Amino acid sequence: MAIARRKLGRTGLEVSAVGFGTWGLGGDSYGPIDDGLSRRLLETAVERGVTFFDTSDLYGDGHAETVLGQALADVRSQVVFATKGGLLPHSGFTMPQDFSPTYLRDALHRSLERLRTDYVELYQLHSPELSLLRDHPEIMETLRGFKAQGLIHHYGLSARSPADALAALAEFDFECIQVNYNMIDHRAVEGGTLAAAAAVGTGVIARTPLCFGYLSGRLTGNESFPGRDHRTNWPEDQLRRWAGAPGLFDHLIRRRGCTPAQFALLFCLAAPEVSTVIPGMMSLAEVDENCAAAGMEPLSGAEMAEIVDIYRSRTFYEPSAKAWSKA
Repeated sequence: MAIARRKLGRTGLEVSAVGFGTWGLGGDSYGPIDDGLSRRLLETAVERGVTFFDTSDLYGDGHAETVLGQALADVRSQVVFATKGGLLPHSGFTMPQDFSPTYLRDALHRSLERLRTDYVELYQLHSPELSLLRDHPEIMETLRGFKAQGLIHHYGLSARSPADALAALAEFDFECIQVNYNMIDHRAVEGGTLAAAAAVGTGVIARTPLCFGYLSGRLTGNESFPGRDHRTNWPEDQLRRWAGAPGLFDHLIRRRGCTPAQFALLFCLAAPEVSTVIPGMMSLAEVDENCAAAGMEPLSGAEMAEIVDIYRSRTFYEPSAKAWSKA
């Protein structure tokens, strides 16, 4: 299966339109997963044409990087690794961070060891407060130093929000941004983030394309998630709101003859500014399903317009949800 490739902004890299987000392979934030299965998922994704793999030293405290490095060591020259650093282990919505040059240098070297490589194509700051970057120019200088040393080929920002990404595009020289974007989260378009990225040639990685799995149509909002699954941080009302979303698009999905997940990926890929979309994949069936979406007929202008109408007619996210506490 051939998956079309797109330019990652001005980096010169070409990446598969459908990439692989490895948050779930850390083994905690989306429930436990067997490492043997994780390796098969990654290997199968390469066979299906995926070349872009996004990870972080945060995912399973580096475990996702370890599995990724083991699984793809033999095809390292054929794939693009993007990892992140600076965000520290946490639970809930309070996110401790350390973007000091000393910490980033140590973190990058540990990531390279786990990934079994001498370099990564893309190194991203993981959800920093923009005020920190403004007050500490040595952070950006550190990234430029990594690039000069050949430890990374390009540097980017995995932004806390599309609004942060928009501000960062105006203030810093990130070569790539990673932002939330999906059928029920249009902030990156409505706020002008995607357009601003295109204007300066910055690559765009669309994350949460399936809204934590809820746009797959397989979740009800009443699940009991195990262990440290991050979805336990959200109130039940919010989870049920997300779970009900695919039904609003059901007539469009049935007309297409595809799955809800595939339709959700097609929505992201319809944005020409998007370089790659990074769904998580926790089963071989999901690998096949998501990769197949890349070969489907793009959404039409009429379909996109109807999606926008549905989006604007509903409220899919309640801002107060992050103030909720399980305690």
